[in-house]
Amino acid sequence: MTNAPKPDQLAADTPTLPLDGQLCFSIYSASLAIQRVYKPMLDGLGVTYTQYLVLSALWERDGLTIGAIGERLALEPSTITPAVKRLEAAGFLSRRRSTVDERLVEVYLTAKGHELHPKTGCLTDALLRHSGFEIPQMIELNRSVQALRQGMREATGGGREAGVTSVKE
Repeated sequence: MTNAPKPDQLAADTPTLPLDGQLCFSIYSASLAIQRVYKPMLDGLGVTYTQYLVLSALWERDGLTIGAIGERLALEPSTITPAVKRLEAAGFLSRRRSTVDERLVEVYLTAKGHELHPKTGCLTDALLRHSGFEIPQMIELNRSVQALRQGMREATGGGREAGVTSVKE
């Protein structure tokens, strides 16, 4: 684990970068822009971005607990639970007590949830179309951002979350 300098250890004369020179802002604003592009398509599918992420985690591995979904998405259970409840009310998934440990509730896709998956390909298509990137460039960018994310998690003691896989060509 790397020991980052504490604020009081930084030199007083360290220049502050303009927003567009700060990687954190570029990633943050790119994420917001992607969500704005996705929104009309997600609205047409009847889900929000957070709900789409929950469904994506379940498309990777059905039957996850709320905690496991939160871990996979790096979101708090307090964010995941309302999304799961709304997805359940819309018929995309169901919640069941674990047969192994009754204290746990597992989340499963319904037929409607499974049927939604192929309809989300439009999101990737839109991302490629609007980014101006070719597929190999997008794969490389994704790998770089994943490496950055992993480094930041390790720096804060987060390590590698369960179920994370790298992008395959």
